[in-house]
Amino acid sequence: MCLVAGRTLAADAPAWFEAGRPGAQAQQAVQLLADAASHGLDPRDYDSAALRQAVARAQQGVPAETAARLEQALTLAMQRYLGDLHDGRIDPRGIHHDFDVSRRGPFDALQALRTLSPDAAARAAAPQLPLYEQLRELLARYRALAGDAAWRKPLPSLPAPARGAPKLEPGQDWAGLAQLAERLAALGDLPSTPAPLLRYEGELVDAVRSFQRRHALVSDGIIGAATLAQLQVAPSARVRQIELMLERLRWTPLLQGPRMVVVNIPEFVLRAYEVKGGRIHVQREMRVIVGKAYDTRTPLFDEDMRFIEFSPYWNVPPSIARGETVPRLRRDPGYFAREGFEFVAGDGRVQTTLTPQALDAVLAGQLRIRQRPGERNALGDIKFVFPNRDHIYLHHTPSTQLFERARRDFSHGCIRVEQPVALATFVLQGMPDWSESRIREAMAAGRSNTLRLAEPVPVLIAYGTTLVKGGSAYFFDDIYGLDRVLDAALRQRPTRPPIMQP
Repeated sequence: MCLVAGRTLAADAPAWFEAGRPGAQAQQAVQLLADAASHGLDPRDYDSAALRQAVARAQQGVPAETAARLEQALTLAMQRYLGDLHDGRIDPRGIHHDFDVSRRGPFDALQALRTLSPDAAARAAAPQLPLYEQLRELLARYRALAGDAAWRKPLPSLPAPARGAPKLEPGQDWAGLAQLAERLAALGDLPSTPAPLLRYEGELVDAVRSFQRRHALVSDGIIGAATLAQLQVAPSARVRQIELMLERLRWTPLLQGPRMVVVNIPEFVLRAYEVKGGRIHVQREMRVIVGKAYDTRTPLFDEDMRFIEFSPYWNVPPSIARGETVPRLRRDPGYFAREGFEFVAGDGRVQTTLTPQALDAVLAGQLRIRQRPGERNALGDIKFVFPNRDHIYLHHTPSTQLFERARRDFSHGCIRVEQPVALATFVLQGMPDWSESRIREAMAAGRSNTLRLAEPVPVLIAYGTTLVKGGSAYFFDDIYGLDRVLDAALRQRPTRPPIMQP
């Protein structure tokens, strides 16, 4: 028979046998382990196949020593499985996520197995989020699509106009219309596959607009290079994307307070929500601008918002001062007065005159540059402060036109919010003296004023490239390449010791 590989369990470990044979709990456990892939996990990590065979053989009766070893193996496998469901298989800090995992609280897998059925223990271990179960359903759906005939060959090249890039516009003919309709019907964007089409028009254009919305594209119904690239993504690639999102949810702290502010980087969206009865109720949702993917990425972490600064000063970060502001001021001295800059010494003394010596002092670290409150201030008229080692914060911006872009990674790392007043009213709900009108007055005052929050509000800077909204699947570009990093980390994990040995 089989032996447990090098592990000893407590005497009060769960009992899986009844009258010398595997009971209902054992059958439930091996079924859970075999179904681990429905969570994006790998059944091989839990010796699922070997345990299923061993339990099946034990139904005919086995010696007490063999039964004890099999019970130990089942317990170890379930502990490993429940641990992975609760904590994930990767330490987020190892892949550039500075999350405070201690906020989630410990999970005692062995205690759960002593007091709950295997099914109930698995439900308790998994993230308590509707999104998690929605993604599991989505995973099953895309696995079913993996062999669909609509993806057996790539879509043909787009029509090439006399001038400009290839694209398909409404009213045109295209050799790929039938295949396009088949894909969109399989994905649910098109209600059903229509009769043979002569032109790209009608409900097929509407279906493309739906597809574009779900893939963070401009939903104009025109198929250009970006839309075609997303249409070419095979369901098997989406399967992996969903699996990675399930792994992220296992260690992303989304329920750490009664109120939270969460920024999803790939989606370029902020949501402020309340948690009631373990469920999320979104109170505010708005577009954001995040750090440039190329060189000034916004880091991922969770901290507590503690202050709001109205009519803030902008202290130009040293890296920006050295690389951008000082060179610009040497070329264009008038920029200093136009932008409302000033120099500040270490002792707080302020110098409002631009001199070559002052610029040299900035480069030497003896002075810093800051921008006074005003309509040209880079932070706009409000700043939301959650102290962190990266000096990241939320703020408004005078460059509001950038919120209209589909892809919004334009900042030096801090996060610009589209609706600062709406966010402020959410954050200040527990401070009734701060009405919306008072907030607007403080923002327009032109004098810096810092307000301490009565209750800190957790802020999470997160990264999710797959969501389910309104029952539909949404996919976002992996703009920082962090899905690739997570995928590599999962594939390169050390091999786990086998639970059972011949």
